[in-house]
Amino acid sequence: MSISHAPPGSHKADISDISASNLTKAGGTTGADADERAPLDLQPLVPSSSRRARVPRWLRRTTGPLVLLALWQLLSSTGVLTPDVLASPGRIAQVGRDLIADGSLPSAMGTSLQRVAIGLLLGTVVGTGLALVSGLFRIGEDLVDAPVQMLRTVPFVGLIPLFIIWFGIGEAPKVAIITLGVTFPLYLNVYAGIRGVDSQLIEAGESLGLSRWGLVRHVVLPGALPGAMTGLRYSLGISWLALVFAEQVNADSGIGFLMVQARDFLRTDVIVVCLIVYAFLGLLADFVVRTLERLLLQWRPTFTGR
Repeated sequence: MSISHAPPGSHKADISDISASNLTKAGGTTGADADERAPLDLQPLVPSSSRRARVPRWLRRTTGPLVLLALWQLLSSTGVLTPDVLASPGRIAQVGRDLIADGSLPSAMGTSLQRVAIGLLLGTVVGTGLALVSGLFRIGEDLVDAPVQMLRTVPFVGLIPLFIIWFGIGEAPKVAIITLGVTFPLYLNVYAGIRGVDSQLIEAGESLGLSRWGLVRHVVLPGALPGAMTGLRYSLGISWLALVFAEQVNADSGIGFLMVQARDFLRTDVIVVCLIVYAFLGLLADFVVRTLERLLLQWRPTFTGR
């Protein structure tokens, strides 16, 4: 039985012929046909979110206030809004410049900021301390949570007469009102943050040999930090609200005192200037807390919108 051998190189030629014929049958192109084929015109895919981002975000955020301001000026210019009802934006800007020039507005802002800072500090210490006691210990919850839940349902504004009787008419009742308004949002959010920590993280920490203090420090407190930041933002908003009420009761300085004087003389322009200052200070405080939140919560991925 004999086996015939093909000459060297002949099987390579056969393979190339078969490949070329297969490509031809499949509709492919080879050789000069491939060189003459036009290149595909491929366009890169751009996400819809990138297309929307062409408009600067700061422009989108300022469009609404600018439209409202223009409408306000238009209504004032046409006489729909009279000065005794609401002063025009131009008049308010002029009055604001005058109050800054004579020093009355900066002095009032300094006094109000001092009251808010002291009340916010005391309220943060009290609210966070009570939340830690109630959230970390069952006996603390039994002793603390029920009285706090009862007190928080009482409107803090309704306690102003009692505070005046207890503390007089000086700075103490004003700071006490702000402290009381700040305490409860912080307590609720910090307490919820502590009790909302995943139990599997606690078990993982125990399996790693962490002590009770180690669990609190490395697991519980970081897990409760987002809730604490949320509570702080709520507390800042309530602190300005409490300041408005506090400064309109037997006050002789501060932004609220300017508003009371303007009310007595029917000066809507001064009242609006004071309200704008309140809003600006509240927005600035919220910006500070959000910046602090981004710094402290870098480890937590969040959804930023689309």
